[in-house]
This record gives sequence, structure tokens and C-alpha cells, in this order.
Amino acid sequence: MPESPPPRLDEIDGLLLDLLQHDAGRTLHDLGEQVGLSPSAVQRRIARYRKDGLIAGQVAVLDPHRFGPTVLATVLVTLAQESFEHHRIFSDRMRSNPQVQQCYRVAGPWDYVVVLAARSMRDCGRLGDRLFKADDNIRRYETLVVFDTVKTGLALPLPAPGHGTGGHDPLPRGLTPGRRSDPKDH
Repeated sequence: MPESPPPRLDEIDGLLLDLLQHDAGRTLHDLGEQVGLSPSAVQRRIARYRKDGLIAGQVAVLDPHRFGPTVLATVLVTLAQESFEHHRIFSDRMRSNPQVQQCYRVAGPWDYVVVLAARSMRDCGRLGDRLFKADDNIRRYETLVVFDTVKTGLALPLPAPGHGTGGHDPLPRGLTPGRRSDPKDH
């Protein structure tokens, strides 16, 4: 089944989505003040984003340093044999393990980049053995232990407000963010 085209978004949608992806815990009132809409109009837009699949979920981001030692490692993986089935099996195993934080299929000399979280170096080594060393279809893997987290995030780059690119329409003439637009939005 083909993917449906992305919904058309106006500049207020872009501003609201950007605010939400940086802090989804903000109140409807606060969001509305930031984009120039009433709380009920913000709520309707958020409901539409969920219905359209723009918002895939909402989670609390925990600070790993508040839970004692946490070891993060990036693992580069190359499969020995490649087929749709081999990739599906590997991907399913990565998805099913809660210590696998992220997994990306990539181009180049490696097939996957996997990010692991463990309670200790020993736990990280055992996890690597279970996930990679014990798999006969792993040709090679290399573990890079993270010394310091410089930046993490999941926020996607959105088109700049007012540029009319990427499905966003600029605000109508004379309308600026923070000023109410369509009466039906209020």
C-alpha cells in the first residue's frame, strides 16, 4: 500500500509542531500564546497531527545520570549474509531488546549502527556477546564506548517559518505569529 502524501501544513502548524517536539508537556494555553491560537484551537490541531500520524507518540525523557552509572555504546555491525529475511531477523532482534536504544540501517561498509545502554561495562560486554557475538550471521562488529554525551535529541528539522517550503504555506499578508488568524481556529 503506497504511503499517503504528507498533510499540508501552514506556518502555525510548523511553529506548533516545533514547540511540541522540544517540550510536549507545555500546556495548551502556553502553546496557544506562542502561536496565536486559543487553547481549544491548539487542541484541535494536535488531535489532527495525531490522526495524520505526524505525532507518533509522546514519552518522558529520563536523565540517565540520575539513575546511577549508565554505559552507552555505539556498535557498528556488518552482516555475513544479506537478504530481506536476514535483515528482518536482525531488525526484529534489535527492536525486541530494551537495552537497544536506537538502530539504524546504513549505507557504506557497515550495515547497521546500534546504540546500546547498559548498567556497567561488564553488562555492556555481555549484551554485545548476546546480541552480536552469538549470531552466526554477524560478519563483524565494532563497539565504541561513549565517554561523554555531547548532544542527544529527536527533534526533526522543520521548514523555516514563512519560507513556504516543505508543505508549509507562509502566513497570509499582515498575519504574524502570536496574532489570531482564522475565527474557526479559536
